[in-house]
Amino acid sequence: MTATDHSLELITTAAQAAADKLAHDIIAYDVSDVLSITDAFLLASAPNDRQVKSIVDEIEERLLKERGAKPVRREGDREARWVLLDYVDIVVHVQHNEERVFYALERLWKDCPEIELPPDAKATRGKAEEYARQQAAQEAAELEGDHR
Repeated sequence: MTATDHSLELITTAAQAAADKLAHDIIAYDVSDVLSITDAFLLASAPNDRQVKSIVDEIEERLLKERGAKPVRREGDREARWVLLDYVDIVVHVQHNEERVFYALERLWKDCPEIELPPDAKATRGKAEEYARQQAAQEAAELEGDHR
């Protein structure tokens, strides 16, 4: 069994929305062979809570506007560290970069087929690592400046 065309359309729209809001490391898996509750997972992350919320809001708005889809459940809004949008056919996980590393959902689903995403979404791969390097360099420069 593979993800339905409808699920793939939802994933593509959600991935593009996340990319448009500068999400990091967007990836999607076809989990239809291992889970009976959904066809696909979309994973994305962001470096801060405000951006997590922004990405989630954009995904929700675009799926409603372009696909007429509303989530049946939305969890994790208050803390905005890991927000889950359940559309039944797909489940979207938008995590703070720290949660993404800690929970490593990719490890759980690595044996599932990866779903082809739009070029903008694929271009986000490695962005969290790049952001972390930039932050570390900036902090090191600030520390060095403090010691002078």
